[in-house]
Amino acid sequence: MKLILFFIFAFISQPAFAKTKPPAYSPGVPKPTHSEVRYGKHERNVLDFWKAESKSPAPVAFVIHGGGWKGGSKERLDRFADPDALLQKGISIVAINYRYVTSDESPPVKAPLHDAARALQFVRSQAKKWNIDKKRIGAAGGSAGACSSLWLAFHDDLADPKNKDPILRESSRLQCAAVMGAQTTLDPKQMKEWTPNSKYGGHAFGLHPFDTFLKKRKEIMPWIKEYSPYANVTKDDPPIFLQYKSSPALGQVQKDPTHTSNFGVKLQEHCLANGVKCELYYPNGPKTKHSDTTSFLITHLQK
Repeated sequence: MKLILFFIFAFISQPAFAKTKPPAYSPGVPKPTHSEVRYGKHERNVLDFWKAESKSPAPVAFVIHGGGWKGGSKERLDRFADPDALLQKGISIVAINYRYVTSDESPPVKAPLHDAARALQFVRSQAKKWNIDKKRIGAAGGSAGACSSLWLAFHDDLADPKNKDPILRESSRLQCAAVMGAQTTLDPKQMKEWTPNSKYGGHAFGLHPFDTFLKKRKEIMPWIKEYSPYANVTKDDPPIFLQYKSSPALGQVQKDPTHTSNFGVKLQEHCLANGVKCELYYPNGPKTKHSDTTSFLITHLQK
């Protein structure tokens, strides 16, 4: 009997058998109206939805978490937008998970970007059920999630009207995007010119380290043209808001080259040159109408 008790105690006391707690929202984030809604086949193809009180179809803030496309989760929602403020203004919210670049897609970045597009198309497919205005959806996100948001904002519509899958018949276009710490290009040459100590982006195409990414640039140029936000800017794109934590210094080494506002300066120049509205905010910078993603979304999503 003692021997049996010993093995039972040993089994239940082993930390290897302890379950990992799932990610949780911050205490101040309201409970979603719908949780873990599946929009695709992969286990990470899930989203949460908060339904705003509105008699007419409500606009939607579509939030994409950061984490280098290698980590993070939708439960980081309140890092990128204020859910209470949005809901109080009658704006519904969606927060998505997506496949990481560790999936078997080629190039790796296709997984998170196309998942974001499909999630957006899925949300539109639920318009009647969720009381959503399909024409008023704006994206928000940080870091890699910001890059994904900008790619959606600039890329041509992925809607396929004749597709057998009704979700893929929906539009993947946005009315606006408001992002934080965005990488605005996936071209290593541009990164090096803007910020000499750049080191980000090679993982999007399965190339490590950064020197290899730069060396292989010509070979992967079709991928860069397809997946880099900067390369997809055209005059018909929606208004953009870019938020950074520090002032730019083009051509100079940066403390945080992955999230430098140099990215923002160059994208803003490019957007304005193409007739696309682009607001850039950073501390002690030029005066702007908005100073955070939430206020920008409210301005552009409300009628």
